[in-house]
Amino acid sequence: MRDSGVHVRSASAVFLWALLSFAVPCHALSIVAGPYLQNPSETSMTVMWITDARCTSWVEYGTTDPLDQRAFHREHGLIDADRTMHRVRIEGLSAGQRYQYRVCSREILKFEPYKVTYGETIQGEVHRFRTLSRQQQSIAFIVLNDIHQRTDILTSLMKQSASKPYDLVFLNGDILGHIEDEPQVINHVLKPCTDLFAQEIPFLYVRGNHEARGRYARMLPDYLATPHGRYYYSFAHGPVHFLVMDGGEDKEDTSPEYSGLVDFDRYRDEQQAWLAKEIRTEAHQTAPFRVVLVHIPPMPSERWHGPDDLYNKWRPLFNQGKVDLMISGHTHRYAVMAPEEGIRDYPMVIGGGPKEGQATVIRVEATRDTLRVVMTRDDGQVVGTYQVEAD
Repeated sequence: MRDSGVHVRSASAVFLWALLSFAVPCHALSIVAGPYLQNPSETSMTVMWITDARCTSWVEYGTTDPLDQRAFHREHGLIDADRTMHRVRIEGLSAGQRYQYRVCSREILKFEPYKVTYGETIQGEVHRFRTLSRQQQSIAFIVLNDIHQRTDILTSLMKQSASKPYDLVFLNGDILGHIEDEPQVINHVLKPCTDLFAQEIPFLYVRGNHEARGRYARMLPDYLATPHGRYYYSFAHGPVHFLVMDGGEDKEDTSPEYSGLVDFDRYRDEQQAWLAKEIRTEAHQTAPFRVVLVHIPPMPSERWHGPDDLYNKWRPLFNQGKVDLMISGHTHRYAVMAPEEGIRDYPMVIGGGPKEGQATVIRVEATRDTLRVVMTRDDGQVVGTYQVEAD
């Protein structure tokens, strides 16, 4: 019997060892992208992040420790839940004020009609941001374009820009190529931007023509926050009134590449009507400077329909609205173009392309009196400057 007892205990030990050896490890909830800042204004800021499991989420924030205020997203009386993409807009803020925040997510293990089973809760690190302010006397912003998923180039250009502070980053189109899935958006935009700056400096996405391509292109807005959910809008910060435009595609809508699934001519008409009203607003007319960001430069083309359409529909309104500066990309050839009589009444700065020796970062500094542009190549060489004086 004693031998039998020893045998039973040994078998139990072996079974327990086998169970532990082959057991599936417990899942640890984590943030796979973010938090990153979007859609800044004088009184609000949007915080976004992605978790690797379905959760309900919120943001804790305040001007000082402890973070004693909480914001969450609700729609039609329902608080967001059972999702991996989290978007929380913090409202009721003060202009030009610094805030601290951290994101929180609580895993939902089982969602039943009358009972929700929760898992663990995670908290992110504490980060900071500052709201916009039209009263701010000077601002600086960064513009990148045509990275085409070269994350190494994006990283290099942003690190090159880190020596001086900046308020905003504009991703001025074709940061991605044609968009096929979520990992592409995460790996080539959200994660690198989060790691480099976007936890504390918001980025504003200006859609390029390549980002209108691919089966996942229609999902890109899910990862961004913009005023009214559109790719075209205006906002003000410091002495600058910004106009962000979406040029759409560069070829005709009937081009076989689009398989009958685009309608950009009428989309540009829609923006033309909006722009005609926008340039008559007090915010636009009284701003010391007016800056346009659009991926495709509106200029005559003997080959491409998109630039011609932009040139014919929008350029007269840009002239009428006394635009002080336009920043574009698309051509992969960096250039600084002064105003040209009969063509455009404003200077145009065009960023470079995705290859070493072509990639550029554009830094703009604005005071109440001066708008100064410096374009630097990825090797550190300044390849263009321009300065505009206030009227």
